[in-house]
Amino acid sequence: MAKDIQGVGLGLASKFAGSRFAEKYKLRKSAEKMAYLSTRTGFKVAAGVLKRRAGRKPVDNTKLLAAPQKQHQLFDLSLSDEQQMIKDTVRAYASDVLRELALAADEEKTLPTDFLTNLGDIGLNYFSVPEALGGAAQSYSPTTSAIIAEQLAWGDMTLAYAALAPTAVANAIVRWGTAEQKKQYLPRYLEQTPIKAAIAVQEAHPLFEPQQLSCKAKKNKHGYVLNGSKTLVPFADGADLYLVAAQFKGQPAIFIVPGNSAGLSVKAGGAMGLRAAQTGQLQLNNVQLPADARLGADDFHSSRLNYQEFIDLGQLHWCALALGCCQAALDYVITYCNEREAFGEPISHRQSVAFIIADIGIELESMRLLTWRAAALAEEGKAFHREAFLAHTLCAEKAMKIGTDAVQLLGGHGFTKEHPAERWYRDLRVLACVNSGLHL
Repeated sequence: MAKDIQGVGLGLASKFAGSRFAEKYKLRKSAEKMAYLSTRTGFKVAAGVLKRRAGRKPVDNTKLLAAPQKQHQLFDLSLSDEQQMIKDTVRAYASDVLRELALAADEEKTLPTDFLTNLGDIGLNYFSVPEALGGAAQSYSPTTSAIIAEQLAWGDMTLAYAALAPTAVANAIVRWGTAEQKKQYLPRYLEQTPIKAAIAVQEAHPLFEPQQLSCKAKKNKHGYVLNGSKTLVPFADGADLYLVAAQFKGQPAIFIVPGNSAGLSVKAGGAMGLRAAQTGQLQLNNVQLPADARLGADDFHSSRLNYQEFIDLGQLHWCALALGCCQAALDYVITYCNEREAFGEPISHRQSVAFIIADIGIELESMRLLTWRAAALAEEGKAFHREAFLAHTLCAEKAMKIGTDAVQLLGGHGFTKEHPAERWYRDLRVLACVNSGLHL
């Protein structure tokens, strides 16, 4: 994104918020709020301009997203101006909105009223749709998607998951869908009523392997017929659209399934974590789909989908969510341990406490490095399966440990709902038992 008037204004507002003058006259919070609101408004205005501009352009369905502008020999961890602005905006939203909603949403096991509608304030739907179809996405960037996921999860991992589940479907269709599939489904993300969409891969049987699916798809004269079940699918009250993984001719494939399909039903099911996302079971009983329902397949392509990359990008998305939640836990326990006193001094002065906090910081940086490395390779169009596997293996192990340590550092408080550590502990354990369901 070019550095325009909005960018200059945001930079000046940010510098003023951090100045001694703002601190002296107690204007810092007002300046920070002005910067946040101007950025949010700028996103909405930019999205509207891009949408109107795209309506005047002929649509080139062969290339809806531009290739990355830079080619690096090594992955680059420095954020662009656009990425930094997105990071700051999403973090402000997570801090101001998600943090306030998290506890009640977990207790009530449902999303807050108008939650998905209000997400339009940060423009997630617009930035998941290419400019050529009226959105605001200019290039494919898993790294930017990982940054957004991490910052949202800093507010709350469950609400972040619910917010990003529809965006993940759009990302998959943009990456793998045919031109007709993109034209049919992506414009729905620009409507006033937010679309509910989810990816369904996980199945409820021991030692589940995403390459060996019990959900089956068969071809008939009308298209495809799907039978099977999926678990840990969000929106148990029903979604508008699903991407369902099923075995087809001995190979895994992804099918686009409308939420109102005959033979499709959703059953709510309790889970240890992610309770506000209303995860449940998706049942498919002779669900008839049209001939163009297979993601990436048309009359000219047997399939453009790389299923392994589809799974890997989903695992990296979970890693990014875990990063945000673990960062929230680290920030919280540092403050708590510095303020909590025992025997006349803060408990952070005890080596046993300080070492645990230091270990969390080390493990978190390792998780972030591996996740961003894999995402950067994917963004460059290079092989990233090995890096994605390493990132997910590390994050699955260390996320559970960090969640446990956060509860332990809070002592008895960690066991109560007065503090968020027990909720983070429950949510972070999902990494060890889920396979995809998201897509960077």
